[in-house]
Amino acid sequence: MLKHSAFPEPVVARHSGSPVEGERRPLVVLLHGRGSNEQDIVGLAGRLPETAEYVALRAPIAEGGGYAWFANRGIGRPRAESLRETMDWFTAWIDGFAGERPVYLIGFSGGAAFAGGLVLDRPQRFAGAAILYGTLPFEAGVPVDPGHLTEVPIFVGQGLDDVVIPRELLDRTWNYLKDDSRALVRALRVSGGHGISVPMLEELRIWLGDQIAGDPSDSGAHERP
Repeated sequence: MLKHSAFPEPVVARHSGSPVEGERRPLVVLLHGRGSNEQDIVGLAGRLPETAEYVALRAPIAEGGGYAWFANRGIGRPRAESLRETMDWFTAWIDGFAGERPVYLIGFSGGAAFAGGLVLDRPQRFAGAAILYGTLPFEAGVPVDPGHLTEVPIFVGQGLDDVVIPRELLDRTWNYLKDDSRALVRALRVSGGHGISVPMLEELRIWLGDQIAGDPSDSGAHERP
């Protein structure tokens, strides 16, 4: 049992894909947005490669009718001490739950900031991460030095008309990941606002499938109407 003074036991929703013969499947952890819950994002798994196991985790901080990954000091700006507490809680859970399997993170909005914090905090722990319609947690106690994510596979997806996350944070995230981090980045901007579009989901499916198969797809920045 996971013990933590501040947070409850993790609540996990499962969606299992087809097994890979003779292998333990990679684990993909889906991280929902602020004020939402694990049930709102687990359905994405049905549109993603069947060669992985999918779980959606409920954030540990109750907020309104849903849950949050950290306390904010403004939209897209986590409080460093809160982010550290929830990352430590997540780390204690994932290290026991996943074992030695590769772990991919897929986060939407607030979950994207949390996924970004996790991979920045422990770049070698995760096989890859998708930062969807959200920002990295800048000025929140995790390093964003040049080259910090060297050769870590990252998918960053943004809506061209997103007005929920401040544009300066979206642009800063985009520029850091594709230019400064030295990650292996697939960066995509599509039309639409703050919600996962069908074109974005299809590109995510292709990227994740390529990563699992060990054949990274083309990296770079793209915009689609």
